[in-house]
Amino acid sequence: MVGFEVGPVAFNPDGWGPPENSTPLLSNHPTNVPFAPFSRSDKLGRIADWTRNYNNPSRPNNANSSAGVFDFALDDSAVADDDSSFRLVDGKPPPRPKFGPKWRFQQQRQLPQRRDEEVEARRREAEKERARRDRLYNLNRSGGNQPRREAAVFKSSVDIQPEWTMLDQIPFSTFSKLSFSVPDPEDLLLCGALEFYDRSFDRVNPKNDRRLERFKNRNFFKVTTTDDPVIRRLANEDKATVFATDSILSTLMCAPRSVYSWDIVIQRVGNKLFFDKRDGSQLDLLSVNETSQEPLPDAKDDINSAHSLSVEATYINQNFSQQVLLRDGNKVNFDEPNPFAQDGEEVASVAYRYRRWKLEDDMYLVARCEVHSVSEMKGGQRSFLTLNALNEFDPKYSGVDWRQKLETQRGAVLATELKNNANKLAKWTAQALLASADAMKLGYVSRVHPRDHFNHVILSVMGYKPREFATQINLNTSNMWGIVKSIVDLCMKLNEGKYVLVKDPSKPQVRIYEVPADAFENDYVEEPLPEDEQVQPPAEEDAGAVEVAVEKNEGEEKAIDAEA
Repeated sequence: MVGFEVGPVAFNPDGWGPPENSTPLLSNHPTNVPFAPFSRSDKLGRIADWTRNYNNPSRPNNANSSAGVFDFALDDSAVADDDSSFRLVDGKPPPRPKFGPKWRFQQQRQLPQRRDEEVEARRREAEKERARRDRLYNLNRSGGNQPRREAAVFKSSVDIQPEWTMLDQIPFSTFSKLSFSVPDPEDLLLCGALEFYDRSFDRVNPKNDRRLERFKNRNFFKVTTTDDPVIRRLANEDKATVFATDSILSTLMCAPRSVYSWDIVIQRVGNKLFFDKRDGSQLDLLSVNETSQEPLPDAKDDINSAHSLSVEATYINQNFSQQVLLRDGNKVNFDEPNPFAQDGEEVASVAYRYRRWKLEDDMYLVARCEVHSVSEMKGGQRSFLTLNALNEFDPKYSGVDWRQKLETQRGAVLATELKNNANKLAKWTAQALLASADAMKLGYVSRVHPRDHFNHVILSVMGYKPREFATQINLNTSNMWGIVKSIVDLCMKLNEGKYVLVKDPSKPQVRIYEVPADAFENDYVEEPLPEDEQVQPPAEEDAGAVEVAVEKNEGEEKAIDAEA
């Protein structure tokens, strides 16, 4: 083995380390040079500690503290003091890139930071949207301790009785795949009288608005199918197999867009099929913010609750359809007068078109369709119009103030209404298509004050062609008739009797029940069941007919005027 000579070790009587004038152990090592290379800009924070007691048992176990190895760890206080006194004295500028942007592009150095801010803003908006959807999901789910919106909005339109038998349930996902083409309809009869449209309302704007008037003396009729004397006459003459109204057909056609519950009574009499609505049905009222993601107040006495807004919207829609007419006594009379009006009774301007569609070789459908006004065109031609009104109750719910946006951003206002009231606008468009109206007028009516639901103003009136508007809102005519045809085929397979088609209050599906023959009639009495089998339906306030709701609003208004 080769030996290793340590060499002479000098003794230092004055302290630790070699004496000042001693010869180094390694003769070839340069003097006054540390073992590790360093730069002048580096921070020296570790030194050799020769005075530390390595035999202290409380000292933490460290691999670098074993015998024969220097410990370069200092106390935290020493490190902190050293860090606080450290200053970088190297003031050299950073090196410039050899192939970088020229000086004239230096003003764009903030663009990457601005992109990061935009990405961060989009991320925050996405998180807010996700949190809002999660909150709505938690409000609508069946489990959990959070309150449900079903008590105020998502409730069944009719109480399901225990003696009813559920025959089938159809999810809305199957409706989207249906398609059926029908030929052009034929007019069997026209009844009623129409007044001319006042073109001055096309120039109404938020700066030149008009106060919404009340037409208390004009009567509006919402007669169901089997109570219509004209439909009864056409049924006795075997003009068709299926009978309905435009409001019932539009409800079926736009069923996949509906959120609130609704119901349609179906009667199979012989080989004929009648689609009816109940007295006081929700089909007589207009929904407000049905497809909106923002929940409405749950309190029934709140003026912004779902029920109160439905009554208010129906009240506005009726008055608007009569105010935009020329009241000069000039009318267009058709084959027969209004079949529901009595002699000397003042009725609203409306014409009923009884039309027939061919579904199969031996199956026809007759529906009563409505148009609300007539307009004189160039060349002496006349065009039929449908009149409907959208209502703004509080800009905080929609996020769009009509008084500020209608003149400059009409598209944004309409897009917001299509998002919040998709089902209502689709039903209006379907009714205009069924009646073959030449144009549909949409009025924008707002409250005078957000907390005053009695006084309103007309801010604007816009006109659309039904077929173009249907394309704009993605309403497919073939799909609409495909839904109707599938429901008709399903009902034609049933036995004679009475049935009810109910939209599920919490799921996107419809259910069909077989009900007693005297159901939904005034003398209908349920058979008592044993106490252990009785089902107590949830307390539900009856929507009532539109006329009753309007009279209630008028009574409240008189009370307010009396207090004033």
